[in-house]
Amino acid sequence: MSKEDQETNKLDDNTEVVSSPENPNNLNLNAEVDVKNEEIKKLVEKEHYELEYFNKEEILEKNKDLEKKLAEFKDKAEKLQKENLDSKNKFMHLQAEFENSQKRWNKNRQNLRVEYTASVLKNFLPLYDSFKKAIDNSAIETEKNVMNNFFSQFMNVYKSYGAEPIQVKINDPFDYNKHEALSSLEKDDQPENSIIEIIQDGFKYGKEIIRFTKVIISRKPKPPKPEPEEKKVEEAISEEKTTEEEAPEKSETKDKKQKEKKQKKHRKEKENKTLD
Repeated sequence: MSKEDQETNKLDDNTEVVSSPENPNNLNLNAEVDVKNEEIKKLVEKEHYELEYFNKEEILEKNKDLEKKLAEFKDKAEKLQKENLDSKNKFMHLQAEFENSQKRWNKNRQNLRVEYTASVLKNFLPLYDSFKKAIDNSAIETEKNVMNNFFSQFMNVYKSYGAEPIQVKINDPFDYNKHEALSSLEKDDQPENSIIEIIQDGFKYGKEIIRFTKVIISRKPKPPKPEPEEKKVEEAISEEKTTEEEAPEKSETKDKKQKEKKQKKHRKEKENKTLD
């Protein structure tokens, strides 16, 4: 017996309803109880029908099909997870590339700005040179004062952009990153590669050099050439004398040998004649 059957029996046993014309509500209760009993019976019949309809083999086959579908769903889920990870990695890679390209673009823009301003400032350096020459060559104080005022205004414009002349002094060591050597002179008093004279001032814009300072540097004098030693001279002279003395001796020995040969020939000829 199922639980529902037991409950229906309990209802049947416990419910004792008396129908009378005095109690019309009892009729309604009986009708509701009958309806509930019929519904319970239908449910029980359905359960029996379903249990009788499905066999074990069909249930096992359905279970296998469900397992296959579950495995397929798992494979699809793994593929989707991999695709999701790949897409995330691609997105992160693209984002990093975009940030790096943006940084490179900002750096290039700053470098272009620096190069452009440096080229503009470099074009005005001849004006700086002419101002400085005019101040040095002017003999009248009023002219010097006027030129100094213009020169100070010009230098204030340069300083507003962050440009300034390179500080160089005489006897400073030569630096390839700041100086340009036009020539060199031999100096005993000063160390080698030290600045002797400043010909043209250099300028820098921040860390970039607009124009190198043109200078003349010192170099060590060459050592004197070694004089020939007296022994070598004497040996050379003695060799020459010996060659001159040996030359006539060699000629005399040759003459003696030739005479001896001639004498031997005459002797042989005489001997041959006597024999005849």
